[in-house]
Formats: sequence, structure tokens, C-alpha cells
Amino acid sequence: MRAGSVICLASLVVAAGTPHSVRAASTGDDVADLTSALADASSGPAASAPLSTDPAELGSVLAELDRNERRLQSERSRLSQQIKQAEARRLLCGRAYVKATRAGLLPLGGGVALLADWAARVERLRQLLARDTSRERYAVQRHTQISAKLDELRRSRTSLEAQRDLVLQARSAMLQAHDRALAFERAFLGSAHTAVYGAGVGPSDPSDVAGTFASLKGRLPFPIPGRAEIATVRRRGAGGTGLEMRVERGSPVRCVYAGRVAYADRYADYGKTVIIDHGGGYFTVSANLEAISVSVGDELSSLARIGTVGDRGDGPMMYFEIRAGSELLDPAPWFGI
Repeated sequence: MRAGSVICLASLVVAAGTPHSVRAASTGDDVADLTSALADASSGPAASAPLSTDPAELGSVLAELDRNERRLQSERSRLSQQIKQAEARRLLCGRAYVKATRAGLLPLGGGVALLADWAARVERLRQLLARDTSRERYAVQRHTQISAKLDELRRSRTSLEAQRDLVLQARSAMLQAHDRALAFERAFLGSAHTAVYGAGVGPSDPSDVAGTFASLKGRLPFPIPGRAEIATVRRRGAGGTGLEMRVERGSPVRCVYAGRVAYADRYADYGKTVIIDHGGGYFTVSANLEAISVSVGDELSSLARIGTVGDRGDGPMMYFEIRAGSELLDPAPWFGI
């Protein structure tokens, strides 16, 4: 274990480490809540040093706490036995001392030598009684101190275990966010995919069945019904423009052209997102959803429902992109706007 530990143990056990500042890991937007919880845990009343984000380090500190707890428990057990033994000796010695000092038992008729022996014996008994009383008092005090330290160790361990669990949750959330980011990027690598549609499934206009997604440029159907306020925007990290379509929260979001679901999950700034592979290297991205109604691999017909419009705090809207491979296209001309 490093000399600088996460929790200051110097006040609990001898030769434990001293606190030090520990790195704070950035967990990203997907784990903001857990990051906040970690900050709260590290500043709580049971924590005496900044929170580490290294589960191994937290585990080392917990192992050190366990070792010190076992050592203190062993010492307390020995003290309990010593207290019992000291109490028994004190009682035995006390009875002998009381008996020897009774006035009726004084050896007054035995001469000076016998009286001196009696006095010496009484003094030895008094010294033994004082020694056993002192030892018992020390053992009781030490027993009380160790019990208090054990209580403090247990509180620290409980706090550390909670902090470790939060760290593991945050790491798990970061890994999941990373996996989603990889899945989001991989979704645009399926350009060789050719969608196969069953009988009666496909674009609403039969003449478009033999066509392609590209052939619908300028007359692509809107993914949401009814009136919508449309704005061209640039989403952070998107690399191009997309459309924000502001409508009622919970409005249905539909597939603009038949295809296969390549991604259906939460993704960074996009929120709940569905990516559909329409074949020929074209993809549509529908994001900021409140609910997702499809799963990866689902084959969808044109205008099939894929989810509902959500609200992430700045008003209900659906964010929409069109991509050729990973290249982001301006979607406005595809809708004739």
C-alpha cells in the first residue's frame, strides 16, 4: 500500500498512511450523475481525504483497514482476558489484605520480629493489590479506546466500500458509453448491406420499390407527422448540419425509407438514438427520442414507427441527420426545403 492512502488512518492505527490528493477522472456526459454522486461521497462526513477513482487503490485501503481491524480485535480479545485475570487477582489479593489487617489478627504477642514479618507481608499485599488495580484500570481504558477505534474503522470501511461501489459504477458507465460510441461509429460501416423486404413492405409509393434511397432526394417523407418547426443546426461532434424538428413531446417518429436498424441506444449528446441503414451507403439518424420502439437488426418498412419525440430540457424536438457512410449530408434539400 502506498504511504499516501485514500483515507487518513493515522488517527485510527499506528503506522498507517497519510492522506493525499487523488486524481479526479472525467466520466463524460453519460456518467454525469455518477460523477456527482462520487463528489458527494468524497465530501461526506465519513471521508477525511479526496476520493480516489482507482478501484485497486480503494481495494488496497480496504484491505489495510481489514488488517488493522483484525489486529485491534485480537488485542481487544487479549485485553478482555487480562481484565478478567486482573480482576480475579485483585479480589484474591484484596481478601488476603483485608484479612491480614484486621485488628484482632495482629501478632502483638509474638515480639518485634513477628510483627515486622507481618508488616512486610501486609506491605507486599498492598503493593500487589495496587499493581493489579493499576493493570486492570489500564486494560479497561485500553479496551475502551480500541472499541472506539474499531467503531471508527468500521465507519471508514463502510464509507470506502460505498465510494468503491460508486467508482465501479462510474467505470462501468464509462465503458458502456465507450461501447455505445464504438457501436455508433460502426453503424455507418454497413454500406455493403442490401435490405431485403417482404411482400407488402416498402415505400408507400409502389414505384419507389425498385428505386433507392438516393432517388427520393427532394421528396423524402418527413419522419414526424403534422406541423413542425424546422431549424438547421450543427450538433457538437457531428461534423456537419442536421435538422431540429420541434413538435409535441411524445409525437411518433417514423422511418423515412425502408431499411435495417443499425443502432438503437443512448449516445452522448444525441440522447436516445436510432440509426437506420437504407442501403447504398445511406443512413438516417433520429435522435433526442423519448422512447425507442425498435431493436438492432430489425427490418423496417417506410414510415414504420421507431420511437417518440423527447425533451432533454430545451423543449421537445427530434434531431435528424442523413449520412452517406460517415459523411454528414445537409438534410434540408432531401425534404425539398
